[in-house]
Amino acid sequence: MGSLNLRVEIDDKSGFCFGVVGAIEKAEKELEASGELYCLGEIVHNDEEVKRLEFQGMVNITKEELSTLHNSTILFRAHGEPPVSYKTALKNGNRIIDASCPIILKLQKRFRESYEKGDTIYLYGKPNHPEVIGLNGQIGNKAIVFGHFEDLDLKLIPGKITLYSQTTMSIESFYEIVEKLEDSGIEVNVKDTICRQVSHREPSLRQFSRKYNRIVFVAGKQSSNGSVLFNVCRQENPNTYFVSSPDEIFEHWFEKDDSVGICGATSTPMWLMRDVEKKLLNL
Repeated sequence: MGSLNLRVEIDDKSGFCFGVVGAIEKAEKELEASGELYCLGEIVHNDEEVKRLEFQGMVNITKEELSTLHNSTILFRAHGEPPVSYKTALKNGNRIIDASCPIILKLQKRFRESYEKGDTIYLYGKPNHPEVIGLNGQIGNKAIVFGHFEDLDLKLIPGKITLYSQTTMSIESFYEIVEKLEDSGIEVNVKDTICRQVSHREPSLRQFSRKYNRIVFVAGKQSSNGSVLFNVCRQENPNTYFVSSPDEIFEHWFEKDDSVGICGATSTPMWLMRDVEKKLLNL
């Protein structure tokens, strides 16, 4: 125990969602069998977990690099991919390990069916997020993608739209947008496609954050879900700190005998939260 004598607890409901667990299990199985695997984009928005898998032989590649890769094994991560990625990979004789989350695959199917019915589709999400790129790619990028209500030009929106959401967006923000659109006289066919594995974490994190003097929230800087859940914690407990690794923790954040809760995103591995716990106990 360090001189600060911190009392530390990890939130047992934090950590990987089942989609990410499935993708990492597939990656590890292939790496164990062959020692080599290409992954299209980072398997998870967590630098520490990516480094761990790279050490085992995984190589991250970009969309541009995909077109030059031949006769190799490529993992498509949980976020899902547009049809063009499959076409490019298979055309070059590659083998695909498809680790797309089952929830994402169902959503992609709904997206296609909606478009084929003639719906005018709006998608609430981060325009450059891989899930959004994969979704919009299902319909030739015909959906209007926006990250904030303020990004919309109400004069250009037709009288009736179908509204979907990236699975990791805030459920609260999604319904605020629905309300604002309806208040503007737009008929909204609401497709609530926010993953409940994510949204159900909000109430439990609120409760968890209130129990401690300080909260250390662990997530990758690129994690969309991490950004949402960190803000949930900070709303409940202003003494909430965002870190991506134990090296980013500073002793001056804490006082002697503080109680500290550790939690994280659906892209945060439990081993990383345990490393953060070790660091805190040694302060």
